[in-house]
Parts: sequence; C-alpha cells; structure tokens
Amino acid sequence: MEKKKTLVLGATTKEDRYANRAIHSLINHNHPVVAIGQLSGEVAGVKIQTKMVPVKNIDTVTLYLNPRNQREYYNYIIESQPKRVIFNPGTENPEFYQLLKSNSIGVEEACTLVLLATNQY
Repeated sequence: MEKKKTLVLGATTKEDRYANRAIHSLINHNHPVVAIGQLSGEVAGVKIQTKMVPVKNIDTVTLYLNPRNQREYYNYIIESQPKRVIFNPGTENPEFYQLLKSNSIGVEEACTLVLLATNQY
C-alpha cells in the first residue's frame, strides 16, 4: 500500500474528537502525519504544531476546521501543493473548493476515518 503523507488541520489531543481519531487511524495505516492545531501536544507519537510549518511532499490535507477557520490556511494549503484536500463532515466549503480546483488540487467531501476503514484512502 502506498504511504500518503497527510497533513491534519485542526488536530487536537482530545480523544473524543474525530481529528484525534484520524491521526491514530492514519498512523495505524502507516501513513506519515503532520499535525497542526490550536494547542500543542502529542497524539500517537505525532507532535501537534501550532504554526504553519513548511511541509513538503504532502499527498493529502484532511480538514477538521469549520469554513471560517479555514480561511487563514488557504494560501498555506495551496502552497503545500497536496494532491487532494479532504473536507470531513462539517467542513464543507464551496468557496475553497474553487480555489483548490483552480490550482489543480483535488477536492473530496468525505470522512477520513471511513476512507481508511474501507481501504479507499
């Protein structure tokens, strides 16, 4: 299986949150993870960064931020040139879809946890 380096935006140490579960699942599926959240911490051995750290070779960005909180990351994500951005339930953002598509970045409305669990990641 191809390893897909994934940037998790909206990462958190709160175990009941989907972003936290996604990091665990990505690690369990052997995908390298970069995590960015409001508060620093660690999840499944992955340090949560609080700043937009430069990233290279990102395959997927998975979003756990509502559309209003995504705006500050638009340029960061586009400059990271991922192959695709996954908009998890509650993060749908048609304005951002257009920006991504115009920069040849794929858009998926999906649940990262479901994609991983069903081998569609």
